Amino acid sequence: MPSLNTHKVFIQDHFYHIYNRGWNYGEIFLEEADCRYFEEVLQRHISIEPVADARGRLYAHMRPDIDLNAYCLMPSHFHMLVYIRDEAAATKFISSVMTAHTMYFNKKYKRRGPLCESRFKAVIILQNDQLMHITRYIHLNNSSYKTWPWSSYHDYAREHPRNWINSAPILELFTGKEAYLEFVDDYAELQRERDSIKKELAAG
Repeated sequence: MPSLNTHKVFIQDHFYHIYNRGWNYGEIFLEEADCRYFEEVLQRHISIEPVADARGRLYAHMRPDIDLNAYCLMPSHFHMLVYIRDEAAATKFISSVMTAHTMYFNKKYKRRGPLCESRFKAVIILQNDQLMHITRYIHLNNSSYKTWPWSSYHDYAREHPRNWINSAPILELFTGKEAYLEFVDDYAELQRERDSIKKELAAG
């Protein structure tokens, strides 16, 4: 990923595509439990109500300063779409999430050092068509996106999404949930056709 996408200063009231990958392309999620823990960390920072730890201490609560609109966790990387109302909240949010996950991962797998290859990357989203396409790109990261449990795709499909996922701004760009799901499916089918053509050309 190009370093020009490494934002040090965020602009409030904008969407951002935030992503990062494991050090030297290594995996940052080895088991389902790792993905589940990452989701728990996301939730405790941006749920509607503040969340406390086992000792009753409140975790940093960053909503409504930041919304999580979409995400996908893959073995070696992650993608998120966030809406930022307070520029300082973005860096605090990602840093808190990555610090917690790195500490968890290093302790569990008896390793040391950074987990991801660099500071997270962030790309500002300036137009509605970009917003539509980036959510589709995020949800299609896994080829089995309809059954992949570690993304927000199902929050877009179900009647009541989890309260820490705000799908409304994206779904409002479509006539409804079904229109959005069709929008995702159409590109998935196109991608399969392209892959099939590539295989045929290679075999020929």
